[in-house]
Amino acid sequence: MAIEHTRDSLSSVIKAYDIRGVVGEHIDEDFVRTAGAAFAHILRGEGETRIAVGHDMRPSSPALAAAFAEGAASQGLNVIDLGLTSTDELYFVAGSENCAGAMFTASHNPAQYNGIKLCRAGATPVSTDTGLSEIGRMIIEGVPAFDGDRGVVEKQDALEAYATYVRDLVPVPARRKLVVAVDAANGMAGLTVPAALADMDIRPLYFELDGTFPNHEANPLDPKNLVDLQKFTVEQGADIGLAFDGDADRCFVVDERGEAVSPSAITALIATRTLAEHPGATIIHNLITSKAVPEIIDECGGKAVRTRVGHSYIKAEMAEQGALFGGEHSAHYYFSEFYNADSGLIAALHVLAALAEQDKPLSELMAEFDRYVASGEINSEVDDQQAATKRVVDAFEDRAESVDTLDGVTVQLKDSKAWFNVRASNTEPLLRLNAEAPTKAEVDALTEEILGLIRS
Repeated sequence: MAIEHTRDSLSSVIKAYDIRGVVGEHIDEDFVRTAGAAFAHILRGEGETRIAVGHDMRPSSPALAAAFAEGAASQGLNVIDLGLTSTDELYFVAGSENCAGAMFTASHNPAQYNGIKLCRAGATPVSTDTGLSEIGRMIIEGVPAFDGDRGVVEKQDALEAYATYVRDLVPVPARRKLVVAVDAANGMAGLTVPAALADMDIRPLYFELDGTFPNHEANPLDPKNLVDLQKFTVEQGADIGLAFDGDADRCFVVDERGEAVSPSAITALIATRTLAEHPGATIIHNLITSKAVPEIIDECGGKAVRTRVGHSYIKAEMAEQGALFGGEHSAHYYFSEFYNADSGLIAALHVLAALAEQDKPLSELMAEFDRYVASGEINSEVDDQQAATKRVVDAFEDRAESVDTLDGVTVQLKDSKAWFNVRASNTEPLLRLNAEAPTKAEVDALTEEILGLIRS
């Protein structure tokens, strides 16, 4: 029986940046077939003729991707069927082939979920403001009929071209032979890492493609999902550990001691490398990254631009500002040479190259980029997000040097390097807290006070 949606129920499936839900409950083949036809109708009206479609290793992904391709072809678009691919490989095809793209994945979500990340030609992101709302309207009201020729679906393997492209973007010098532990989390890095890092001494962990995630969730943002890699990196005597999420567009880093390296430190490292090659360049960072990131960009003579959280905002700001690199606290890293799109593998290559260019262990190399202590993102379920946020702002009114509302509320404390941000989830009754201070004691006290206000 086909899933029927109302406008209200559809709002839980069509998110700010993608389409995502539980297969069989929120999305099915009929749903994505209609979504494919709707997106193709929009694209055809803009003069586009092709769309690349790829999918991850989830059990539901091949059938959903095929249904979407069928819907797109029914509206006259030719389909490049990539088969199994990572999200950044899909972006590579959308950029290098100058065609639209659709990636079937639910990224780090559990196995019962799936979804679609959409982009226009050149890997330009599609959000609620730039197409997703219109797709939702057509899912409810119907897609206008098309009486032209049906599009053609043709298979294409882009893995080697993608692997060569990213290797050429960031060559890793051979002066130091690195041992690299990699946890693919049974996700798409199990396919892309062997192709892109073929010349390195890779120690693989959970490389078997299995969208049921038998070992742990493919969400390295959650510390419990890094535990296996941390142990494995030390056991293997590796110089570095890399952990990817399910669709391999995010990469987390572990040093030789098995200690996690913050994504903010990675952002600062890549920023310094970018600025060494391109003095004065503009670097994007979202407002949750460490204060160290804009400090280091300024010290290196670059221009730091602060933006909201979320890939569509980052990519749009990169294009507008002519930025060469952008980083987020969630380990999304964006590169102008990669069509302003994010790639976990390119970020990993930058860290590997920096490590191979000198003789220090990774822990020493990264120490200069790690200036403050962060709370990490802490979620609280609240009924009234606005009231809870107001309680926090009111409580800190006399201690705040500045308050801004770029994304949620960010408060910089007086006479201190400490700051915090409270922002509401777009899709759940959650408030997300991020705080940072010079010492662990300060950040712990700040976090405890704010959570008490949010959860009271």
